[in-house]
Amino acid sequence: MNQRNPEPGTGNPERQHSGPDVVGIGENSIDYVYRLPSLSPSATKMRIARHEVQPGGQVTTTLATCAALGLTTSYGGTFGDDENGRRIRQELDARGVETRAAIVRAVPNRYAVILVDESSGERFVMWDRDERLNISRDELPVDLIRSSRVLHVDNVDEEAAIEAARIARGAGIRVTSDVDHVTERTEQLLRMVTVAIFSEHVPHELTGERDHERALRALRPRYDGWLCVTLGERGSMLLEGDRLHHVPAFAVTPVDTTGAGDVFRGAFIYAWLHGREPARILEFANAAAAISCTREGALGGVPTPAEIARLLAR
Repeated sequence: MNQRNPEPGTGNPERQHSGPDVVGIGENSIDYVYRLPSLSPSATKMRIARHEVQPGGQVTTTLATCAALGLTTSYGGTFGDDENGRRIRQELDARGVETRAAIVRAVPNRYAVILVDESSGERFVMWDRDERLNISRDELPVDLIRSSRVLHVDNVDEEAAIEAARIARGAGIRVTSDVDHVTERTEQLLRMVTVAIFSEHVPHELTGERDHERALRALRPRYDGWLCVTLGERGSMLLEGDRLHHVPAFAVTPVDTTGAGDVFRGAFIYAWLHGREPARILEFANAAAAISCTREGALGGVPTPAEIARLLAR
């Protein structure tokens, strides 16, 4: 029998807590970004237009977004002890993301090679992560998780994510997710999540349904929490109980879509913690993600509250 999750809107969103608003367990990264005239599959050779080395990562970009919007945040993941690990940690510290609970391993930090189509902003990601960066159950920052308002996890290190979510749920802490691929343990993780936020292709992979609404409704008997999917230029969709919310995207000229989904999640968490209605949460998160697409890089795309407000007013 599946564990049943309470509806996210229930309870007091301003519960007393002694720690940060949001704790994140999951991926950080240094991104080697190569900008190309196009990502044409027929091209066998292509000159690089520009290249940069930028900080990023799924969970860390979400936490940086939360911090930029005024929430207190803490990262409980793992850094390598190389220059990449030091660089991303310094960047997070500068952005107000607390990293004292993070672990440093004597291995290379996670990194990605990202090819960006300069004509459309779309990207292709290749990455590598040493499995020694995984976190054991005994290494999780239990007290930090229990003192927070929200735990945010991805499914890069699923064992750690599942155990961290179990700790959070046992303490009455809500859990959000970044699920961007399906494994044999994905459903186990989702049973521990309060708000599941999927990448566009995941609901189809979980259900076989290509229509996004039908896919979310097919998942409803298995999970009671909110079910959300990011849809890129088509906006986002959320199933609240049996009520569907679909909010279109904001029209922008994309420069780089790297990190847009992670920015969406950070803005979603912010609006959710401030008690906004589901459609307004999606609208706010869509605006933040749209702004991020007009800039280069993952952390480089994190917007300010004023920028989001201007886009919403437009």
